[in-house]
Amino acid sequence: MDIEQVASLERGQKLPLQRDVDAIAIPFGKTETLAEDSVVSVMQAKGSSVSVGFEGRLFLIEGRNLDALGLEPLPRPTLPESASDAEIEQFVWEQLRTCFDPEIPVNIVDLGLVYGCRLERLISGERMVTIRMTLTAPGCGMGDVIAADARNKILGAPQINKVHTDIVFSPPWSRDMMSDEAKLELGMF
Repeated sequence: MDIEQVASLERGQKLPLQRDVDAIAIPFGKTETLAEDSVVSVMQAKGSSVSVGFEGRLFLIEGRNLDALGLEPLPRPTLPESASDAEIEQFVWEQLRTCFDPEIPVNIVDLGLVYGCRLERLISGERMVTIRMTLTAPGCGMGDVIAADARNKILGAPQINKVHTDIVFSPPWSRDMMSDEAKLELGMF
């Protein structure tokens, strides 16, 4: 199954869990285990993750755990060991484009939430990625979920040991930061 097939899941579709699965609780960003045979409802299937409703709460199930929904899991994204810094940065941006606010059907890059990313080599020799991003509003509760999703995807590269998400509100987000594709998707043209 690939990302396009994930998008074929329909909103409201009910799926029984085939096994226990770790899912990210929305909006708290903490991992919780949903039990096998629990029936979840698809809320949004975008990128490489599926947002589901269960017992009045929302959860994010990552692509590598899609077998819990009876689907083929997506392989964890990775890079070859010999990847250059430019290839690593491109990988980070590609992974960020698979991250979605669970309530908005546009990826966080096209939504204009990501202001930049920086690769650093630490004294220990480890490589760290710092993502500078914002939220659509200071009170938005999705920051922890989005940060956890981005971190988990970016850590698929063996050259990246740590991911730090720096959430800032200057400059404040506005719809002008959205790509034309995002505006079209949300009917904001």
